[in-house]
Amino acid sequence: MNVKSIFGVFAIAALSGCSSWFGSSGDRPRYPSDATVYKCEEGKQLVVRYLDGGKSAMVFYPEREFRLDRVPSTSGVRYSNERTILDVSGSSAVLEEGGQTLFAGCTSSP
Repeated sequence: MNVKSIFGVFAIAALSGCSSWFGSSGDRPRYPSDATVYKCEEGKQLVVRYLDGGKSAMVFYPEREFRLDRVPSTSGVRYSNERTILDVSGSSAVLEEGGQTLFAGCTSSP
């Protein structure tokens, strides 16, 4: 076997495992099973896992995740890290970042 053949076999073997990294229709979601999945406007999906009895929330994006802490709110429940705000009221949610609404009209199924 020459070097090109060995490299080709190695490349095929390495790439065969990549489908789980990039996701495919048969893969499990990349977020915890106890996360709340909100269906939002424009076909978007917002995934949130509430921690410590609702004292904080982890927001899951495909490329990253981040934590928001509960802050005082006059209506509903609000989580923030000073840049991003998650407003939750019942089964509805809205996520804003830097003053822009990123996820609107979000509802979760019971």
